[in-house]
Amino acid sequence: MTIQQVQDVIIEEFSSFEDWMDKYNYLIQISENLVPLAKEHKTNENLIEGCQSKVWLHVELEEGKVFYMADSDAIITKGLIALLVRVLSGREPKEILNTELYFIDRIGLRENLSPTRSNGLLAMVRKMKLYALAYQTRMEKQQ
Repeated sequence: MTIQQVQDVIIEEFSSFEDWMDKYNYLIQISENLVPLAKEHKTNENLIEGCQSKVWLHVELEEGKVFYMADSDAIITKGLIALLVRVLSGREPKEILNTELYFIDRIGLRENLSPTRSNGLLAMVRKMKLYALAYQTRMEKQQ
């Protein structure tokens, strides 16, 4: 599936819920599907700055693709990072950098999250794209 197709599936999943309490409950369910992050990756170096909750992001490049692994100590935030991992993990750095994450607005996250959670979401996206940029730059230098 392309990044756009994954985003469209997420939009479709969230469209079945009418109120935000149901959407929050779905975010909690999504958080439960996130593969647990190994303890050795829960370091201060892997913490995302700008999040009120603790969010750890471990990233690896394998065969030209970026793989994100993440965790959070807050259930809603864990659901948010799980969505981002679902959309962006396993993609080439250039694809990640050139993608507009339109699902965030279409499912109403930006307008229905508290300001601190919204800032945290932006920090997560920024960090994930920063890793993609670093890997893209490294790959270009190796060519």
